[in-house]
Amino acid sequence: MDQPGFDHHTHIPGTTLFDGKQAMKGYALNKMCYAFNKQEHREAFAADEEGFMEQYGLNEDHKQAIRDRDVLAMIAAGGNIYYLAKLTGIFKLSVQDVGGMQTGMTTEEFKQHLLDQA
Repeated sequence: MDQPGFDHHTHIPGTTLFDGKQAMKGYALNKMCYAFNKQEHREAFAADEEGFMEQYGLNEDHKQAIRDRDVLAMIAAGGNIYYLAKLTGIFKLSVQDVGGMQTGMTTEEFKQHLLDQA
């Protein structure tokens, strides 16, 4: 149910809205990332990234974003940050690293920005 006066398609600079269209676009990517809840799947991905991506039916945009370790491209390709968190963990990236990417700041700048908001 929509809230009065709320436009769910409002553009927020630097933000990709995760809506139904994005969910469908990123279904395979998010399904693969959900699998990383199990250690054996994280290990299988580390051993053969290409084969693991193929097993989940990722399209070329998904695969290239992963190859490039480009989290913003993963989000643009339909990745949900809650699922991507497992994948970014495999890449040794923190939530603050991703926040910095999304805001155009370094990780240290982003951390300071968060502290300044407190």
